[in-house]
Amino acid sequence: MPARTAKTNSVIENKYDFIVIGAGYTGLAAGRRLAELNGSASILVLEASVVGEGSSARNSGFVIALPHNTNMSGHISPAEVAKKQIRVYDSGLRWLKGLVDQYHIDCGWNPQGKYHGAATAEGALSLQNTASQYDKWGVEYQEISQAQLSERLGTRYYRFAIQTNSNVFIQPAALVRGLADTLPTNVTLVENCPVLSVEQGRERGVRTAQGLIRGDKIIVANNGFARKLGFLKDRMFTIFTYAAITPELDPEQLALHGSEPEWGLIPANRMGTTLRKIQNNRFMVRSAYSYEKPQTEKTVLALLEDCYRRRYPAVKSHRFEHLWGGATALTRNGATYFGEISPNLYASVGCNGAGVLKGTCYGKLLAELMVGQKTQELADVLAMDKPNWLPPEPLRGAAVKTAIYLQKRKAGAER
Repeated sequence: MPARTAKTNSVIENKYDFIVIGAGYTGLAAGRRLAELNGSASILVLEASVVGEGSSARNSGFVIALPHNTNMSGHISPAEVAKKQIRVYDSGLRWLKGLVDQYHIDCGWNPQGKYHGAATAEGALSLQNTASQYDKWGVEYQEISQAQLSERLGTRYYRFAIQTNSNVFIQPAALVRGLADTLPTNVTLVENCPVLSVEQGRERGVRTAQGLIRGDKIIVANNGFARKLGFLKDRMFTIFTYAAITPELDPEQLALHGSEPEWGLIPANRMGTTLRKIQNNRFMVRSAYSYEKPQTEKTVLALLEDCYRRRYPAVKSHRFEHLWGGATALTRNGATYFGEISPNLYASVGCNGAGVLKGTCYGKLLAELMVGQKTQELADVLAMDKPNWLPPEPLRGAAVKTAIYLQKRKAGAER
């Protein structure tokens, strides 16, 4: 995409009814929904960097409307909790699609199912267990054999997959930019304006380099960066993951990536590799995790090229045109923190790697909570588990790094 001209020249008032920290999917949804529910309210959304330069855009562009728990052991959720999550996601997805249609946001929206693929016998067994969960949840799916996968994806690397229709492919940077640029008129967005602190005394508000901005109610929607403001330090940690994309491929090389014009695959093991064949004749590979800080570009590039080569050895070149990484906030039990932290201070953070739809849903519902609306979706989310406590450093880092190491070994060929 072309470079974005950040909104930095907006006039900032001394006081707002609502202040939202973070202009990712969660913050934008919260700001928009507050405006929808109260057209006279003054709403300020502050973004520390530029919209579309953070994790909201640095993801693989899967909008997955299924429980996507990030417990290191896999995608696990009890049936009743899963059904509630699915209802919430379905409602949020309809709202998001309505916005895309209403404002003609050109983000490559494609409601095509995804593959959940296994390259190992253990991975195939894990997916069969996932299929059993889907039976209990009432989710339709198809089991895909190795021969079918070979034709559809262009590789025999995967021995088994399940395919579900509960997914939409997007260009995530285009979507988040489009949402930011179509906010209601009573929402003021300011980019390149980091919040330095949140004041909760008599002068409630947020402090930036320009000084104190007062706000009656404040939303923290900056995911793992909430810890920098002193919130939920013992509930979240951040993981970096990485992706790369090829140049545009000619028809002959593109044909080596399967018969379908666009497809995406997530791995059976969470430490595995995500693949996506994209509408613009490119191919994307995402893999690797690191705790709290990024790996070197050289290390990541070599790893991603190896992932690509092992799956598509016949491709002429395994080089990439663009390489990027990004941080996502995880919690120990895969739960998102959602609700009121203290009087008139609210948060929805800890997306656990599924922030496009979950962030949209939870941001919308957080706005409804703040203005006293009562819906079944809101009641369902409020009843869900909160993030578990995490030990302090260095125990936390040692535990997470050990879990990553063990899961990498377990993943084997899924990596």
